[in-house]
Amino acid sequence: MEIIAEIGQNHNGDMVLAKELIFAAKESGADVAKFQIFDAEETFGTKNNPWIDYNKKTELSRDNVNLLYEECQRHQIEFMSSVFHSRYIDWLEQLNVKRYKIASRSIYDEDLINSLLFLKKPLIISLGFWKEEKFPNLNSKNKIDYLYCISKYPTALNDLDLNKVNFKEYSGFSDHSIGTSAAIYALSNGAEIIEKHFTLDKDMYGPDHNLSANPEDLASIVKYRDDLKKINR
Repeated sequence: MEIIAEIGQNHNGDMVLAKELIFAAKESGADVAKFQIFDAEETFGTKNNPWIDYNKKTELSRDNVNLLYEECQRHQIEFMSSVFHSRYIDWLEQLNVKRYKIASRSIYDEDLINSLLFLKKPLIISLGFWKEEKFPNLNSKNKIDYLYCISKYPTALNDLDLNKVNFKEYSGFSDHSIGTSAAIYALSNGAEIIEKHFTLDKDMYGPDHNLSANPEDLASIVKYRDDLKKINR
């Protein structure tokens, strides 16, 4: 079982804060520190988007990505990123990243998906925006881990229907709910991957901080995961 600390945009465009988040994720026991590489206007749009200025501020440059990768290396935690545009894949290939994340909003982006499949590297795919009953037919030999996900920010617990999720089909759960209950429930029901937004301060400015785990929350999820491993030996 692995825990992904989804830092995402929670660095608020501040690389000092981003470094602090990487350190805190490692100290809390996370296996992965995850970021997002996007062009804000292309990804989120400007129409009816009250967060567009924030989105633009949190775009990562290539130098930023290199810096964050090196920081993850220094703290011995895996660097991972969702990449929202094919043109950014080379940034990550130059770093020889282990695997890639495909976010829910990219699940119908055939150009992006095919470009990532071509690399023959493992993929983690969230299915929050997937509209079909069956998983995507990607005709690939890549190792693919699908994550159950509800794309509401935050997600109410009664919208999750986790009791109906088969974690023999889904590899894990990308959690946008507030608190740790949903992640812990998913782990207890067989989830092998938990992705949880991560922040140092839930009251910080930004769209994802309030639904994120702080270091104490993340450490409690990790402890539950570790206890489960001991129980299930």
